[in-house]
Amino acid sequence: MTPIQAPFPGLRFRRLRRTAALRDLAQEHRLSVKDLIWPVFVTDVPGADVEVPSMPGVTRRTIDGVARAAEEAATLGIPAICLFPYTDPALKTETCEEAWNPENLSNRAVRAIKAAVPEVAVMTDVALDPYNALGHDGIVRDGVILNDETVEALVRMALAQAEAGADILGPSDMMDGRIGAMRAGLEAAGHRDVAILSYAAKYASAFYGPFRDAVGASGALKGDKKTYQMNPGNSDEALRLVARDLSEGADMVMVKPGMPYLDICARVKTAFGVPTYAYQVSGEYAMLKGAIRNGWVKDEVIVESLMAFRRAGCDGVLTY
Repeated sequence: MTPIQAPFPGLRFRRLRRTAALRDLAQEHRLSVKDLIWPVFVTDVPGADVEVPSMPGVTRRTIDGVARAAEEAATLGIPAICLFPYTDPALKTETCEEAWNPENLSNRAVRAIKAAVPEVAVMTDVALDPYNALGHDGIVRDGVILNDETVEALVRMALAQAEAGADILGPSDMMDGRIGAMRAGLEAAGHRDVAILSYAAKYASAFYGPFRDAVGASGALKGDKKTYQMNPGNSDEALRLVARDLSEGADMVMVKPGMPYLDICARVKTAFGVPTYAYQVSGEYAMLKGAIRNGWVKDEVIVESLMAFRRAGCDGVLTY
């Protein structure tokens, strides 16, 4: 039997894979620490600096500990830290007033980081779940999450964070109209330079479980978040949400979770060409970390998973 000949028998793609130097020259996408945002958990509750059971290697930190983490980020070249508070349950209410308290845990942590390492950008979370006795991202009445009342609360929260010195606000609540309301509030208060990284396409995912443990929201949550977070079966909707948030004043957009939604990342970047981020969420992290600790996979999967975001078009990744 005569072997089948390619039209150009001399065309061998393996030539550029032969050595590390050649592979490096031909590499299309690159990953560095400058592509990362580091999410950290801050708490006043006793037991800080203890590993979160469902997130191996991740700890809740005191405010001093978060400031030290920011110093470490600066040393490593990581440009930004994202804060998530583990709020004292005694401060959680159904009306969530602690969310816009200028002296709440998150705002004190922002000031501590900016005092210690002003060159590190501080991103904050804008959602009510860390302060909500019912565990939801919005205000709840008679079992219904109220959109407009929640947006009013989120604007107060955003303004308090901007006053504390936050560089980037991360609205993760998925209420309609919140980006426009926040941008208008920031402009009116003179915070024109504060950036908004909108969680524009945030899915109602089962991958968030360890995070809810880390911020103390798991036990409080009544019901689920499917009435305001996205249906995992939808992709065109994500583009409509991104378009809306950009039109309302978002500077950057987020897809969350990450690896299960790489198709959404690629579509968003292709359609809009704006700074696009993904969140490699707690469940993704816990699976990889658990498999590494058990020897089921090598730790090379970490870089491989992060490179997938860059290949899909993401400008950066929030990852633990």
